[in-house]
Parts: sequence; structure tokens; C-alpha cells
Amino acid sequence: MFDDEITNYYNGMLARLEALLYHEIALSAVKKIDFVGTDFLNSKEIRGNTASEVIESCIQEITSKGLVESINYSIHGYGILLKLEAKDCIHIPKEIELKKEGIKPYMCPIANMIGDRLIEILGYETTYMADMNIDENSKNCIVKYAIFEDISKIGQVSDWTKI
Repeated sequence: MFDDEITNYYNGMLARLEALLYHEIALSAVKKIDFVGTDFLNSKEIRGNTASEVIESCIQEITSKGLVESINYSIHGYGILLKLEAKDCIHIPKEIELKKEGIKPYMCPIANMIGDRLIEILGYETTYMADMNIDENSKNCIVKYAIFEDISKIGQVSDWTKI
């Protein structure tokens, strides 16, 4: 039997995706996919006064529910790059399927959850997926996620290629 919380997570994520794509205008769905997966943490007790505290609280909730075995994170590039290294994520099968179809995966619900909490709890200006690399053999993902604390950070440039 499936765990009700996990089933609700999937149904919520798929419903959100379908609704966002239904309302797509002028290719705006690419940006709107940042909202896919965020509902999972909305009802949880995610707290923190700093980015690290919020991220760690998110990771604790995500791993305790079995969505990901583990997540390591680091913040780089003048505080605007959140690098997440996830091991054995529940979404690996989706990523593998996309790669088989020749599509580079571009949506990470796990990163979206964390980005959304940074916006809602700390008032960050915006977040978005910058890069995503999946190793289907090791079942590991490395996600680079842009996080902009305030308007002064938007447009700031740093070299993320070596991170």
C-alpha cells in the first residue's frame, strides 16, 4: 500500500503542473515550474532566521519523509548560488525518462520546495533553477539554484562553472 502523504505529494505536484501548463501564455510555463512541488512543505513547521537554518529545516523534513536519502548543500557566488547534492531522490526515475527522450531535465521539485521556503519565510526576492545534472547510475543529482535575497543581488555575476 502507498503512503498517503507520498501519494498526496505526487497528486499535488501533478495537479500543480497540469494547472500551470493549462494557463501557459507565451512560453511562461518554464518559469512557472518553479512552483511544482512547493505545496509539500507549506504545511510543515519549517523555521529559521537565516538561509542555512531554513535550508536545514527543509532538508530535515524532506529526508525524514523519504523523498531523498540525503542532501548536502553549500552556498556560493556572493551568496546567490545554492548548490544541492541529493542522493537517491524519489524523482530520479523522472529524470532518467527525460534523458532517454533527449530532454535535459530542468525541473527539480525538491529544490523548488527549498527556494519557496526561502521566499516565504525570509522574504527572498526570487529563486530559480540555474543548472541540474543527474547521474542515473549513482542516483545522485547536483542542482545549482539561484537565490536572490533582495533586489541588490539580482544581476550580480559570479562564475559557477567550477562550483
